[in-house]
Amino acid sequence: MTGDHSLHIVSLALGGCLRGEPVAYGITEDTGGHIAYILGEMRALAAHGAVTQAEIVTRLFDAPELGAIHGCAHEPLGPKLSITRIDSGNRAYLAKEALAADRDAFARAFITHLRARDRLPDLIHAHFADAADVAARVRRELGIPFIYTAHSLGIDKRDCAMAPRDTPTLQARIAEEDAAIARADAIVASSVDECERQLPAYPSADAARIHRLRPGVDMTVPDAAARAGAAAMIAPFLRHADRPIVLAVARPVAKKNLVALVEAFGRDPRLRHRANLVLLAGLRKGLVGGEPEQDRVLSGIADAIDRHDLHGHVAWPRNHSRDEVQALYALARDSGGVFVNPALTEPYGLTLIEAASHGLPVVATCRGGPADIVGELENGLLVEPTDRAEIANAVRTLIEDRPLWLRASNSGREGVRSMGWDRYASGFVALAREVTGRVVANRAVMPVPRALALCDIDNTLTGCAEGARRLSAYLARHRDTVFGVATGRSILEAQRVLREWSLPFPSVWVTSVGSEIYWQRGEDRIADHDYARSLARGWDGDAVHDALRDLPTLTPQGRSEQREFKRSYFLHDPARLAQVRERLDRAGLKTRVIFSHEKLLDILPVEGGKAAAMRHVATTLGLTPEDVFAAGDSGNDIDMLTDCRNAILVGNHAPELARLSERDNVYLTRRHHAGGTLEGIVAHRFARRRGVAA
Repeated sequence: MTGDHSLHIVSLALGGCLRGEPVAYGITEDTGGHIAYILGEMRALAAHGAVTQAEIVTRLFDAPELGAIHGCAHEPLGPKLSITRIDSGNRAYLAKEALAADRDAFARAFITHLRARDRLPDLIHAHFADAADVAARVRRELGIPFIYTAHSLGIDKRDCAMAPRDTPTLQARIAEEDAAIARADAIVASSVDECERQLPAYPSADAARIHRLRPGVDMTVPDAAARAGAAAMIAPFLRHADRPIVLAVARPVAKKNLVALVEAFGRDPRLRHRANLVLLAGLRKGLVGGEPEQDRVLSGIADAIDRHDLHGHVAWPRNHSRDEVQALYALARDSGGVFVNPALTEPYGLTLIEAASHGLPVVATCRGGPADIVGELENGLLVEPTDRAEIANAVRTLIEDRPLWLRASNSGREGVRSMGWDRYASGFVALAREVTGRVVANRAVMPVPRALALCDIDNTLTGCAEGARRLSAYLARHRDTVFGVATGRSILEAQRVLREWSLPFPSVWVTSVGSEIYWQRGEDRIADHDYARSLARGWDGDAVHDALRDLPTLTPQGRSEQREFKRSYFLHDPARLAQVRERLDRAGLKTRVIFSHEKLLDILPVEGGKAAAMRHVATTLGLTPEDVFAAGDSGNDIDMLTDCRNAILVGNHAPELARLSERDNVYLTRRHHAGGTLEGIVAHRFARRRGVAA
């Protein structure tokens, strides 16, 4: 190690054709999106100042048809970035069962290789459960901790009926994934769905070790020549090349559901005569000769094209480069087209982010990570992947409704700007430091409480890096002030955002709009069951859902936003808020209705909310109302800021809170974001010493 904060990070993956660009995505069944993830991750880590070396480790194999580079033990990719290939003694390309049989030999060879080094890596990032097993052996022998990323999980595959239930192979996979979850020092996932639904389905899952880091995306803008080249690639397939492009990019495996997309396109006369379907289904030499599942999917695509007489309406070139894929996103956007991900389940959905970066609206599966992405970016429509008519109708709706298309295009392009690999790298480095023990976490000891500073997160703590740094320094100096957050986000999402902004973890988390409280105890977060019991009396979440069913312009938010004591919706017409309250009252439901950000609607028990949680936390700490400071900026902070005697309304607050600035207990700051929060705390403290209101 060259300094107190320097890190040598290894990213370990056993399967697929892992190499520097250009990568032949889809050339084998195992050469998919995880390779784009690893390359993006490690390029960003190599560029990070705290990383001395970003090293990718994979198998060495000799298969000239897949590329001679895979037989090279070392492949430099750039400053501080390289690929190391380990020779297990079997130089054949291996997939699935054969790869598992080679694992012991690979692990021994990797450990031997590491023992010969002058300096060991600080951390291993293991991709998939097989790499986690190897990383666990390395930790046992050499003491190197590891982080695990699953990418795809067997329980979700089983539950989505993509595989026969409880076969020995699937049982073994699920058991191995559970072992990886149990052994890992930390787990990184990409989507809220992975963190809060998929991973917790495993017996060994521990929420305190699960962290969400959003992958970045390639923001390269294809030039006119690249778009022309992409157009020339698909033109020979199409009779009417000027029609909008319905684009899909996926490996030819069953779970990607590409045959169903062709069926949906072929069965909808209006769609097939209004648009062209372009499929980039991996790389192939023909319909047969690949891996068995690939051959079945490709044959299914060919059969569907033939049965629906789609020749001239569908382009599916045998080969394409990464640059051509990027150009096709742009070409599809220019044509007024749509990107489609119809997967039976999708852990994350990186292609949806890529489409958004080009301003291309999407139609995506409602199962898994895409629900998070589309909910956050508002860049398209979600569909049930087994309903072919619903897929076709959503595609046609976006193509034919130009105002809707434009809103989705602009929203996606704007929203994706916050999803850079550099932000991922900062979050990963912060987590790596925690795992390797090279920094003292800000959460180790609960100070003797003399005050509580309870702050909303988004736009109250975030938004200005310098303000966040100054507030963090203030909290570090004033250890007798208990720092807490009060947010609409879930606990895992709150953790992700604080890490991205280099803000300290709080001593207490008020999450999901004041429907949950967690106390930080060292590395653990302890749910406040007393508070939960107080909310449970008289609460019926299902009854809330039934009362609001079929209300126009009201749509439920994703599954991860539906909490034990919270039901969340998008309300697209704020004028209907009165109807929401009327329906709940008519059903005899005592609830708290919270509307914020002009569209977000949360329904909580009447005893819930940020103000109630603030009072509970203060009482638990033995503090009086005069000892509590609360800062916020949006509609879901109204009750907290109204109730708190030392309320802080940051200068960048939403218009919906403007009237609060007239209240005697509310200090309106000149500064914005975390700088405003700090200004308000100092102002209230100064006023209290003088015996006047701030």
